[in-house]
Amino acid sequence: MNQPEFDIAVIGAGVVGVASACLLQQAGQRVLLIDKEPPGQGCSKGNAGHFATEQVLPLATPGLLTKIPGMLIDPLGPVAIRWPYLHRITPWMIRFLLNTRKKPYQAGAKAIQQLNEQSLDCWQRLLKMAGASEQLKIDGSLLVFERSDSFLGYQSTLEQIRHYGVNAKVLNGDEARELEPALSPAVEHAVLFPETGHTSDPYKLTLSLLEFFRQCGGVVMQQEVQQLRTKGSGCEVTLSDKTLEVPKVLLATGAWSKKLLQQLSGVSVPLDTERGYHLMLPQAADKLQIPISSADRKFIMTPMDEGLRLAGTVEFGGLEAPANMQRAEMLLKHAKALIPGVSEEMGERWMGFRPSLPDSLPVIDRIGSHGQFLLAFGHQHLGLTQAAVTAEAVLALHQQRSGPVNLQPYRLSRFQ
Repeated sequence: MNQPEFDIAVIGAGVVGVASACLLQQAGQRVLLIDKEPPGQGCSKGNAGHFATEQVLPLATPGLLTKIPGMLIDPLGPVAIRWPYLHRITPWMIRFLLNTRKKPYQAGAKAIQQLNEQSLDCWQRLLKMAGASEQLKIDGSLLVFERSDSFLGYQSTLEQIRHYGVNAKVLNGDEARELEPALSPAVEHAVLFPETGHTSDPYKLTLSLLEFFRQCGGVVMQQEVQQLRTKGSGCEVTLSDKTLEVPKVLLATGAWSKKLLQQLSGVSVPLDTERGYHLMLPQAADKLQIPISSADRKFIMTPMDEGLRLAGTVEFGGLEAPANMQRAEMLLKHAKALIPGVSEEMGERWMGFRPSLPDSLPVIDRIGSHGQFLLAFGHQHLGLTQAAVTAEAVLALHQQRSGPVNLQPYRLSRFQ
């Protein structure tokens, strides 16, 4: 019997898949990286560039149910549902709201915390290995408040995240403007998270990892995977023009993972997509030094090489509906309110698909009769933040040893 050409096929060339492929290849495996799109597209390219280690709380927060109707009234508000998609997202929403109960909420926060507290160390190790340490800047980030009542309302959240180990320093408006002079006088309060990071180009970061992967002997194939199935103790990967047999597969296809996973396991995982938007202001790159989020406006501004990136908003509309770029363009109004005089020249408008599970946790697991299928998807808003720690966990699963975190909270079996 012929020996397979590769030891493992990584399906999905976003930042989670590429980071995992790097570590597997560097550890001596022969890795094939497959994606229907060029590597680093999608959320890995268009995200806010913020390593959001401060975001340790699940999205399904207690008390959210009473706020949802008001949030959905405005089609250009921070959260929107495409009404033709309502019947499809409703089962996901019900499961999401069930996670606002105290016990699952606290369990979710603990599980997010253990990923986030390891994430920057894992990123530093990976980028050092790839010779790209400059891609990560650990300069902190700011959360700003324009209203005293919203700042007072944030106090319970602040207490919670500090409980989960987040370093947070409260500032008044003047202290915030000392850090970022361009900020509006309307900013009355702020919270500094000194141990968070950002990258000035998320796409370049992923391409730096991809280059390292290739230097280590990894192979990239641009093909669409049409089917996955068990073949003996290994895997069969059906592409558009051929079929490959490999001993192992890592499924890391983000929002597109549901169908392939169901082929493998029979499990219909409650994976849906939060459609996120960004707007680039190409003339405003020098306005800020670190990422700034608005508690009142629910968006983030990150300084990047190609301009100031405005990102945020959540839209539930699935994978097929066309983008509504008004949701990107409305971010300019918010930026002008926080940075008076910011350039109004709009650059790139972008929309991408955040792969989200109702408990705000990813799936990181090893399944199959011989453990031949590895899983790493569903990181919602924290794909960039958690990519390197996920990659270390994947390598540990592959090598059947303990890894950087306890993987029990991320098992697929929680949905069975």
